[in-house]
Amino acid sequence: MRAGARRRGWRLRLRCRFERHALAGATVRAALLGLVVRLGRLLRGRDQAARALTLTLTFAGCSRWAKARRLPAASRHDEDLRTAAYRLLDTAGLQRGRLTGLVLTAEDLVGADQAAEQISLDTGREDRLVAEEAVDRIRAKYGSGVIGPAAVLLRAS
Repeated sequence: MRAGARRRGWRLRLRCRFERHALAGATVRAALLGLVVRLGRLLRGRDQAARALTLTLTFAGCSRWAKARRLPAASRHDEDLRTAAYRLLDTAGLQRGRLTGLVLTAEDLVGADQAAEQISLDTGREDRLVAEEAVDRIRAKYGSGVIGPAAVLLRAS
């Protein structure tokens, strides 16, 4: 699998290409999760937040499927981006599609200072956001591949 990032205007685009055709399932979800984690890290590093996500699936035979979804609020947090990305993937209704690539695009980017932070009584979410900051510091110090979701790490081995 090869992955790359490209910036264009108010978009941030990450792509993943499968060396072999991937069938919808755990492999595709793990690849999408990897893109989400990288996207969140890039957005936080650039001090930006996304208001929308677009998922593009490329199938064997070069056909494409794309769907966009606005986020309830501009965000740069992995949890919010993952939820939206998984909903987009579920919308595709894949059964046994042979995928050759994924593209995840963060659209309508705004500065992080323009993204409203809702005060939450959900201590679990607050704990995950604190952990996200700690994970970002670990990645900055030791490298991006040193820590991450298990599904992504297991897929890489």
